[in-house]
Order: sequence, then structure tokens, then C-alpha cells
Amino acid sequence: MAGFSVREVEGMRQVRIALDEETVRTRRGALSNLHGNIRVTARLPRPGDLFRSMFTNEARVRPSYSGTGVINLQPSLGGYHMLGVEDQRWVLEPGVFWAAEEGVRLGLYRERIIPSLWAGDGLLVWKTTVAGHGDVAINAPGPVDVVSLENEELRVQGRLVLGRTAGLRFSSRRASTFFRSFLVGQRRLRVFSGTGKVLVCWTPYWNHHMYQRMTGEDIEGSLFE
Repeated sequence: MAGFSVREVEGMRQVRIALDEETVRTRRGALSNLHGNIRVTARLPRPGDLFRSMFTNEARVRPSYSGTGVINLQPSLGGYHMLGVEDQRWVLEPGVFWAAEEGVRLGLYRERIIPSLWAGDGLLVWKTTVAGHGDVAINAPGPVDVVSLENEELRVQGRLVLGRTAGLRFSSRRASTFFRSFLVGQRRLRVFSGTGKVLVCWTPYWNHHMYQRMTGEDIEGSLFE
């Protein structure tokens, strides 16, 4: 298995991958540097990929790195979570996928139109899916918890959920009636229901949050809408 690790330097975090005649795939543009006998390849986009790229970055080509050596991906003020995929299919939010082992199958899932519109995500929302066996590095603005649901709901304000197992259903609804939601200052909540697991980032890293507040820059992976 490829060796995934996260190193922290000067408040920034970076995924490092050690390869021993192995293959990993990463998000397009994620590479910072590599050393060793490593080949870089990329599958040419199919017509469906080109169509989906009009609506989302999730459909773009994901480069492969094969051989022996060490890969360092781009550092971030946010962080990374290592997800072990074992006989479960996960649906990751847009922008969350960062890298995966060769044994992990990557796919795309189109979210239902009405819940996506109500949640403010847009009309056609494509999300990366991961299945099979192996480790997946996901881009996260803060520490991640894995929360299990047993025929119940998790309702969150903002984009706290980074991924879910495929058996969970996504929807959007008000916290209460329209008038009461207005009184308590709550916008529409993102709802995940059923039985399965969700990846939740309750709190961002402080430097990630402060940078966004001071600059007003929309950092990818923000917890706030």
C-alpha cells in the first residue's frame, strides 16, 4: 500500500505519499514536487467528461503517478483527512477529493436537482465517488469526525459535511416554519438521513478561518455559505 502521511510546517499542512512500485491518482493540479523513479500519466477526457466540466471541476482528468519515490502535494492552510475505503461507496462534496490509491475506484454522482437548488448548490451538481479498497486523502478546512447514523437525521447549517456513504439521502429544509426560521436567524439546513456514515468538519483551523476573514477571499472548502 502507498504510504500516505500529512506533515505540518509553519501552520500549513501537506500530503506526502511514498510509493514502492505503486500507483496513486490525485486531483488535477495537486502536485507540488516529486523525486524518484515516478511516471506521470493522464487519461484523455471522454465526451462525457468534457460535458460535465462545463458545470463542475469534479469531471476533470485526474493524473496518475506510478513507480518508486515520494510525492508531495500542494500545501494548504486547511488540512487533510485520511479516509480508509473498505467495501463502502462514499459520495464526496465538490472540491474534497485530493488523492487515492490505485485500489480505489473513482466515479461521479449527480445530486438530485431539487435538493441541490434548495441548498443553493446549483442545477447540475456532480460529486466524486470513491469505492473499493485503499486510502483516500480528502481536502478539509479543519479536523474531521466520522458520525454514524442509524435510521436518523443529521441537520447542519453550512457545508459542514464533506462526504457521506451512498446509502444516505441528501435534502434541504427550513429549521422550522418560515416565520420561526426568520425569527431565530436560521437559513435552510442541509439534511442527511438514513443509515450510514458522514464525514463532518465541525470547526475550521484557526489560521484558515482568520485568513478568510481578513482577506475576504473565498477559500475552497469553507465551512460557511
